[in-house]
Amino acid sequence: MRLWFLALVFSSLFVGFAMAEEVTIKIENFTFNPALVGVKPGTTVTWVNGDDIPHSVVENNKVFKSPPLDSGEKFSMVFTIAGEVNYFCGFHNHMTGKIIVQP
Repeated sequence: MRLWFLALVFSSLFVGFAMAEEVTIKIENFTFNPALVGVKPGTTVTWVNGDDIPHSVVENNKVFKSPPLDSGEKFSMVFTIAGEVNYFCGFHNHMTGKIIVQP
């Protein structure tokens, strides 16, 4: 009986882990690429700076803000709540993007 319970617990953990998604947004040529991303709740979004100058990722209402990202540096957030998340670069506010979290 105990082995069956342990197998159930471990398989549940594995299934939850396998369902997690990851999305990468490249920062390049003063743009977020892609600028519009649709994800499911629980998705990790990672921004990677491919430019030679610093950039940052700032949610429009300042719910989150990355530190300055030098070339090659990354910033990640996990999005758990459905809705739209608009963001911009704190150094170059013409750079904008949007994440739509849909169940």
